[in-house]
Amino acid sequence: MSAILGLSAFYHDSAAALVVEGDIIAAAHEERFTRIKHDHEFPKHAVDYCLREAGLTPEQLDYVVFYDKPLLKFDRLLETYLAFAPQGFQSFLMAMPLWLKTKLHLPREIRKAFGGRYTKRIAFTGHHESHAASTFFPSRFEDAAILTLDGVGEWDTATIGHGQGNKIKILRTLHFPHSLGLLYSAVTYFCGFKVNSGEYKLMGLAPYGEPRFVNTMLKHLVDVKPDGSLAMDMSYFNYCQGLTMTNDKFALLFGGPARNPEAAITQREMDLAASVQKLTEDVVLKMARHAKELTGSKNLCLAGGVALNCVANGKLLREKIFDDVFVTPASGDAGGALGAALFVHHQLLDQPRPHVAARKDSLNGSLLGPKFSNEEIRAFLDGKQVCYTLYEQEPALLEAVAKEMASEKVVGWFSGRMEFGPRALGARSIIGDPRSPAMQSQMNLRIKFRESFRPFAPCVLIEDVAKYFDYDRESPYMLMVAGVKKEHWLPLTDEQRQLMRDPDLRKRVNVPRSTLPAITHVDMSARIQTVDEPRHGRYYRLMREFKRQTGCGVIINTSFNIRGEPIVCTPADAYRCFMASDMDVLVLENCVLRRTEQPQQDESARKKYIESFKLD
Repeated sequence: MSAILGLSAFYHDSAAALVVEGDIIAAAHEERFTRIKHDHEFPKHAVDYCLREAGLTPEQLDYVVFYDKPLLKFDRLLETYLAFAPQGFQSFLMAMPLWLKTKLHLPREIRKAFGGRYTKRIAFTGHHESHAASTFFPSRFEDAAILTLDGVGEWDTATIGHGQGNKIKILRTLHFPHSLGLLYSAVTYFCGFKVNSGEYKLMGLAPYGEPRFVNTMLKHLVDVKPDGSLAMDMSYFNYCQGLTMTNDKFALLFGGPARNPEAAITQREMDLAASVQKLTEDVVLKMARHAKELTGSKNLCLAGGVALNCVANGKLLREKIFDDVFVTPASGDAGGALGAALFVHHQLLDQPRPHVAARKDSLNGSLLGPKFSNEEIRAFLDGKQVCYTLYEQEPALLEAVAKEMASEKVVGWFSGRMEFGPRALGARSIIGDPRSPAMQSQMNLRIKFRESFRPFAPCVLIEDVAKYFDYDRESPYMLMVAGVKKEHWLPLTDEQRQLMRDPDLRKRVNVPRSTLPAITHVDMSARIQTVDEPRHGRYYRLMREFKRQTGCGVIINTSFNIRGEPIVCTPADAYRCFMASDMDVLVLENCVLRRTEQPQQDESARKKYIESFKLD
């Protein structure tokens, strides 16, 4: 037996993943257990979960592998600080203690975390090797081009690779400080959002703006070559030597200082978002065409933080550069833990990929986290003396929940194994009726406590996807944006057209644009997840029941958390979130809690819970 534990840690989004005989047994983010968003500490709880899920002890592991090479990363940091000295001295002083204490001594730290119980080899894979492995090896492709794009690993910021059988070869690299991911993060920062978590907000904001700054960016900030490689003018940026992403020269170029995080969003921010999004899409397309030329492959695999840009992914698919595109759901650093483990198993140990013959990926719907039995859930609820209804039979449960949704109730859905990756995919989700014009603003303001402009994603039955969207294939990991079919568009009145030009985004978002207003973004698009029975089981059957009752094969889906909170992991997490928000119904496997049957939440406790999470 070969048991390989992959780790990512000490930067952001720590995680652990366990691969046994090539099968992905378990994977989880550390944040889900500690309740600290983007937790960067050693993933002790995630490791414990993975071992527990497999019934293994540390002594039974054959390999522990870390997702990047810290000595190379340290080399890059030192060279960068020396290149910009004496600028960046403050940043240097802040970074060095952690490096000298922990990051340069990872084998020691890893063995210490296992209490000395793991004594075998500790391996290190390259950061972008881990990304490439995380997407190609689980994919259903025997042959594929591989494109990885993020902020920065050790030195690499983007790579083009080729996957064949059980091997990956890196063909081209782009090096720090020139980085599409860091350019996107710089604009994210300038628009008042948090780096490494706010980029998806910028993507959601982009359709409200016009890409009027693209030429300015191309003239001053970045030189993009025909193959998608790029060179950035570092005089506009501060991330090499400082504690900010941009500087005064950048601010002067775009008409004033960066937006204060809680200040009103202006047209400038909307247009900046639209511009960097357009530029990103153009670069990704150029890189993809170059990858096609280099590999001759009909398929493409994507990973790295930029691969979570589902708008760019959707455009890439529509351009038909490749016959098929696969994006791994855990494309960021957390997914590097899984990629590192798979790299050892396939690349280094030369083991085959038997799932390819079945033409399916090996990620099990990304449902790789903990699950809880009805007995465990009932013990928790009874211990809290919570009022709930137990449904012994699944059909009765699904009928009752679908009926609540059809009456415009917001439902917290907790079922099966937790998702791996940043998206809720129907295991830890908040769901509702997409036909409701009020549902988007209701969920944003009453449930999620987040910005009103942010869209929600639809889940659609796999057999109905082409009925509602300009899309004709599966998208199980919610990483593709497609247009809502024109037959579902609604004509706008003169008053509504006027509202769509209002600088107050809350007014724009409340204008019904289609027969599915809660999931239709202002540009008539949606970030879709297709749902099928083999992957999603009960969730698929719930959607079938909702369709039976309403005729609608789509539901609205967002992650089960409030703003700044990691997605819920345990029944206790779900209950606390339910009580602190305005969700109407909570489903914990076969147990259903209704708001009207619960004691009134103490307002001070509710406020304390909401304020315990840092806004991201």
